[in-house]
Amino acid sequence: MENTMKLLKEKLKATGFKITPQRRAIIEVLIENENSHLSSEEIYDKVRVNCPEIGLATVYRTMQLLDDINGISKLNLDDGCIRYEINVEGEDTHHHHHLICKECGKIIEVKEDLLDDIERTIEKSYNFKIKNHDLKFYGICGDCLDAGKK
Repeated sequence: MENTMKLLKEKLKATGFKITPQRRAIIEVLIENENSHLSSEEIYDKVRVNCPEIGLATVYRTMQLLDDINGISKLNLDDGCIRYEINVEGEDTHHHHHLICKECGKIIEVKEDLLDDIERTIEKSYNFKIKNHDLKFYGICGDCLDAGKK
């Protein structure tokens, strides 16, 4: 957590921005919930626990700022809202893939990038330089499968 906070503080400072108490609180929520893929509204609800004076507009502006400095990645998981995850690696980093349970809505990250061979084939066949890709699998998670067996 400390290292991620430090990297984001450095990114903000390098672009002329300070780490205000509100920004720190938002970043802490993102770090504490890094596998949850929170929406702006969910981030707002969690930040208000320790920072009740914060406004939803501040969360929106901070999320936009963090996106502008490549500190977060936006995710569209086809549920009607934009979700976020920390991305301190930079804009050229390939994003991981997601498994989305159609029963409970759980989102599972696939850390491995299994599409390297496909990317090389596409780049060669179509004379096209791939910068990134996004892949989502929809199905039923192990917990829901196990619950259905009982």
